[in-house]
Amino acid sequence: MELVVSAIAGDIANRFISFLIKKYEDRYNLERKIERLQDLLLKVHMIVEEAEGRCITNSKILLQLKKIVGAMYHGYHVLDIVKHGKEEVRGSQSAVIRHDQLQRALNRLETIVSSMTEFVFFLGGCERLSRRPYDSYIYFDNFMFGRHVEHQQVINILLQDNLPPFAPTVLPIIGPSRVGKKTLVAHVINSEKVRSHFSSILHLNGENISKIDSDRFTQRRDLVVIEFTTDVDDENWKTFFASCTHMGRGSKIIIISRIERISRFGTVRPIHLNSLSLEEYSYLFKVLAFGSTNPEEHPDQLVSIANELSVSIGGSFITANVCADVMRRKQNVHLWLHVLKKYRSVVKKNFSVFREHPKLLMEREHRVDITELASSSTPLRLMPPHCDGDESKRELSKVRFGDLVAGSVVLPKEDFELVAWESRIPPYKRFVNIAVYCCHDEKNSQCIESPRKKRQRSDN
Repeated sequence: MELVVSAIAGDIANRFISFLIKKYEDRYNLERKIERLQDLLLKVHMIVEEAEGRCITNSKILLQLKKIVGAMYHGYHVLDIVKHGKEEVRGSQSAVIRHDQLQRALNRLETIVSSMTEFVFFLGGCERLSRRPYDSYIYFDNFMFGRHVEHQQVINILLQDNLPPFAPTVLPIIGPSRVGKKTLVAHVINSEKVRSHFSSILHLNGENISKIDSDRFTQRRDLVVIEFTTDVDDENWKTFFASCTHMGRGSKIIIISRIERISRFGTVRPIHLNSLSLEEYSYLFKVLAFGSTNPEEHPDQLVSIANELSVSIGGSFITANVCADVMRRKQNVHLWLHVLKKYRSVVKKNFSVFREHPKLLMEREHRVDITELASSSTPLRLMPPHCDGDESKRELSKVRFGDLVAGSVVLPKEDFELVAWESRIPPYKRFVNIAVYCCHDEKNSQCIESPRKKRQRSDN
């Protein structure tokens, strides 16, 4: 009997020791892989920053850069999952998943790095861009993050010679609402190369092209930017385009719209702007939330909250900027959790009422329920946005979106303007939504508005 007990005890001891050794080896291997991933990310990020400081005219190199950038942000995202995942979910199955994600990210980056020599060689032949500190500030403040390839593609098309019969090249830029189409064009126009290339730059409203006087176009090399918020009749476009043929050789037309059908007017392949990938968006959100400080210097819980909130927000630039601004001012776990829980409630409420995420509702110019965000006892709807810089037209009370998120404002008793975002640089554009108190009957989700409020929005 003693021999049996001794044998069982010995077997248990051996298994326990084997378990400890395996756990130590797994931990050691994980740490080595994390260090390897960090080294690869550092190398790749250096190359990406160098590439973004160059004028790349080769379309294949731009496509390669986009692939490299995608692998880089995927690597950062996996690194966050591995290093800052919640302790309570770090079981054996979770560990296996994390090891697999880490290995895939490593394989992807190692493949990129192994073929980087040719890319770096071509990069060395590209002209270096001069960027002033003010330009860098504009670049980030207006959310040009992650759009370098598209930015360079637009510039390349604008600087190319037109093919016979030398009619103006028409470049469509298509994408959903608030994805950065106008911001992209604004930064392209701000480029010294573009400004010096064209004699003048005209901005037109697409809905009025049938009324535009052809005398506005000269025989100089001009750039015309047209924004379409609705579709336009083919005949009206043909008439307008015919008048543009009188412009000087090398003139270009950029058309901006969220309507895919508008791309039929293009003479070159359209550039499509979509929301950033989860990996890119998560990286951007943490940069905004932590400011100039390094996320590595903060508790795992803060980084974990930032990751979760970036997923909940769903890719909205405006919401990311507002929430991150509130969180950056006070890097406190309690506040960050409060913001996360608020936005989770907003997402849940909109799925319950409208069966869709708030960001998608905004893109479709649909009202959004913000009752939970405002902690309001009466249902509160955010009406479709508009952009306005004229303060004199405003009569409603104004509330800043950031104050609403932070819970530091007493809400007006009547409908009010919610200032989602204000540019801190010229031309000081304001993105404004009207918040409307609604009836408690959620069956048809219809808001009760006074004729005065409806008329006021239609005038804007």
